[in-house]
Amino acid sequence: MNYPKLFITAFMQVFLVSANTYFISRTEWAGIAICGFGISYLWTINVRKVVVGSWPSKVIYAVGAMSGGLLGVVIARLIKP
Repeated sequence: MNYPKLFITAFMQVFLVSANTYFISRTEWAGIAICGFGISYLWTINVRKVVVGSWPSKVIYAVGAMSGGLLGVVIARLIKP
């Protein structure tokens, strides 16, 4: 299993979810569209990796997702204060 790639895809998916939540709350249409597409696309990639993954893969995915959630809000706030 390629752990760095797994971490990054989990990070990016939840990063986009966090940013999208911020954009939705402010009705920022472009941000909503871009994040919504990215979330769905990454989800199709991530599902297979995690379902057949080992315990370490699932933990790395969860840590990436957690990190993405935190940084997603930070970056979204910087884009649109």
